[in-house]
Amino acid sequence: MTDPRDLSRGLIGAGIAVCAWSTGTVLAKGIGMDGLAIGAYRFALFAVCILVWMRVRGARFRWRVMRDSMWGGIALGADIALFFSAVKLTSIVNATIIGSMQPIVVGVIAARFFGERIRGRDALWSLVALAGTVVVVTASAGDEISDIRGDLLALAAMLSWSAYFIASKNSKKTMTPTEFTAGTAIWTALICAPLGFAFGQDMSWPTWQHWLLLAAMAIGSGLVGHALMNWSLVRIPLWVGSTFTLLIPVFSALLAWAFLGEAVSPLQGVAMAIVIAALAIVVRAQSVRASPIPDPVPATPA
Repeated sequence: MTDPRDLSRGLIGAGIAVCAWSTGTVLAKGIGMDGLAIGAYRFALFAVCILVWMRVRGARFRWRVMRDSMWGGIALGADIALFFSAVKLTSIVNATIIGSMQPIVVGVIAARFFGERIRGRDALWSLVALAGTVVVVTASAGDEISDIRGDLLALAAMLSWSAYFIASKNSKKTMTPTEFTAGTAIWTALICAPLGFAFGQDMSWPTWQHWLLLAAMAIGSGLVGHALMNWSLVRIPLWVGSTFTLLIPVFSALLAWAFLGEAVSPLQGVAMAIVIAALAIVVRAQSVRASPIPDPVPATPA
């Protein structure tokens, strides 16, 4: 049976992780660099940060980690490359909605290969959260051009993002979450850099202002987001961790409203509340199911 305390820590960690990931969208808007350049520099800096963190804690980075984390790193690197390529051909709304379908894919994989049981009630509330996320995204839609090629790239990005979650869950067999996070960060930087040059993006050395924002992304989305989610995924069901990602568009919109002055319509506000409430019900159900049932008190003889 799952340790309730371990599960609770995992749920809290996953919640904090998606909040940290949400800051990446807002920070990226202040960086005047191409997408793959941001990915390359951000993950290179993130890799340095986590390697230093490991060193301070007395943990050694062994090169076998690069081998064991390869598929996770390829999946994460492909997700970033494909998503930024997708938004050049299709609308950000389309790409975001397609990406929001990840919990469905991961849920099927979790049930089939990890033996996770998803109750009908949990599935229903997850779909409610998904519907709310779609409303949050589409309510801010503009007259952006969509292209089937971009939609297909967004679909490939979503599948790559799903593969990253699955690799993270599976990594506990050969390495610690910190090792997996470090290995995938290095792989992602190694993938984004040559692809940036190959696609003709500007890979110039960032300005010091850009470095400050990249450092904030490396610490927030990286050390807090990726590291904490990878740590959480070994403690919570895979499908639950994936469903948490539906909060990213919600928190990103709220941060953009708070710090960038972007408008949030009443419809978006209602949809955000629905997403948060639906996921709170799912989380609550997980906590209740994991709570130990106290042993019955033996009756006292009369």
